[in-house]
Amino acid sequence: MIKEKFDLNNKVAVITGASKGIGESIARGLAEFGANVVISSRKQEAVDKVASKFNSEGLSAIGIECHVAKEDHQKKLIRKVMDKFGRIDILINNAGTNPYFGPIDKMPLNLYQKTMDINLNSAISLSNLVYPIMKKHGGGSIIHISSIEGIHPSKMMTAYNISKASLIMLGKNQAIEWGKDNIRVNMICPGYVKTKLSAGLLEHENSYKSFLKNVPLGRVSTPDEMAGLAVFLASDASSYMTGSSIVNDGGLLHAPLIDNM
Repeated sequence: MIKEKFDLNNKVAVITGASKGIGESIARGLAEFGANVVISSRKQEAVDKVASKFNSEGLSAIGIECHVAKEDHQKKLIRKVMDKFGRIDILINNAGTNPYFGPIDKMPLNLYQKTMDINLNSAISLSNLVYPIMKKHGGGSIIHISSIEGIHPSKMMTAYNISKASLIMLGKNQAIEWGKDNIRVNMICPGYVKTKLSAGLLEHENSYKSFLKNVPLGRVSTPDEMAGLAVFLASDASSYMTGSSIVNDGGLLHAPLIDNM
């Protein structure tokens, strides 16, 4: 049955940046379809709060603190998950940041490096850590949360755009190298979502009006509207899909260049 392909019972899923926003919604989606979810973020108090909420609703979740830019935190996260469950079937690299908004020629190199360490390099390291685990257990699904900014640039967001474009190419390379081990790697590219990361842009009146004018659906998305894609990509419903980038932007990238009708 097709319905059964979405079943995630007994699967173990690790989601970074999952204490709020898109990460929390994805974690909830996976848990509702039966997965044991590991809520990961920088502060133990924050992940415990989400895990406790999920558990009170009959979902399976634990919280593990992890600053994804720190190698020791990455290794500790994976070690704790293995100690608890003995396997990892799904990895969602969702943690992200955008500490600099400004022109390229003024971009501080330390903020550029911070962006790359969190948005891209952590995804490389964590994927490499789970690769042998997934290989041993016959396969798995890795999902990178990229962005439409990795496909089409916006001004003043150079570091973020570079990191998200690189994340897409990372996934494509992982897909062609790890497919033989039945490990699938795909990317979700959200448009503008109501999260803390996008708050600055969406709160700017002129930017928001411009957005609403250009997006065919005429609104900003919610984090929950990204969760269904994650469930699909994490499950056997997408068993023949790897190396793909799925855009979920309300049609923004397809907005007409000229629209006077």
